[in-house]
Amino acid sequence: MELEFYQLSSAGDRALNQDHMAHIIQDDYALFVVADGLGGHHGGEKASRFFCQGLMQCADVYSKRMALNPAETFSSWITAAVDEMKRLFCGDKLLYGAHTTCAILYLNQGLTLTAHCGDSRIYRMNSEQILWRSKDHSVAQQLLHQGRISEQDVGRHPEQNLLTRTLNAKKAHEVEINLYPAIQKGETFIVCSDGFWGQVKQAELLDLAQVDSGRLELSKLAGLSVLRANGKADNMTVQWVRGL
Repeated sequence: MELEFYQLSSAGDRALNQDHMAHIIQDDYALFVVADGLGGHHGGEKASRFFCQGLMQCADVYSKRMALNPAETFSSWITAAVDEMKRLFCGDKLLYGAHTTCAILYLNQGLTLTAHCGDSRIYRMNSEQILWRSKDHSVAQQLLHQGRISEQDVGRHPEQNLLTRTLNAKKAHEVEINLYPAIQKGETFIVCSDGFWGQVKQAELLDLAQVDSGRLELSKLAGLSVLRANGKADNMTVQWVRGL
């Protein structure tokens, strides 16, 4: 696929970066994923990393099946990735309590597919507007839906980290999968963890969709998201994808 792509990740002010990201860009499809691990004793870091590894490892098999029933096929793909995550835990029962979020973007010539769980996000934008973003599985998202807080309040809300869905090796996945029209020339997707979007304003996100934006603008905004946290920055990971 003809795409322009950049990505970056930072531990922020944390001792360990529990975010993980991965991508594949082939002639006939592209796949991008950000996962934000949750759990002590390095469990979150392993959950996010092993899930991404599992997703990539299964790509050759499942990408060939996406023409028919793409949502059902991708759900099976995620199940296989979670099974691989569990296998890589090597029977360590402590790690079975670790969780991770995920935000996944799959593109081919005929469709756009998103899959997400928790509060890692996917944004779709053109130069004029944010067309949509994935809806968090969180208490703060529920409050936004009820009209009790604003969009800009979500990232700063004290209950923002209370998630209603996560990925975990002990249970069947609850990843939300959605299908959309194929990417258009000039459109921009952002795939990111909450350490990025929680400190960024909507207008600043739209700056990333302008025709002359790219690696430099992404780097500046990512750095700004860390600075704004005033020494309490979470792990921050972001992928930037544009159709050419």
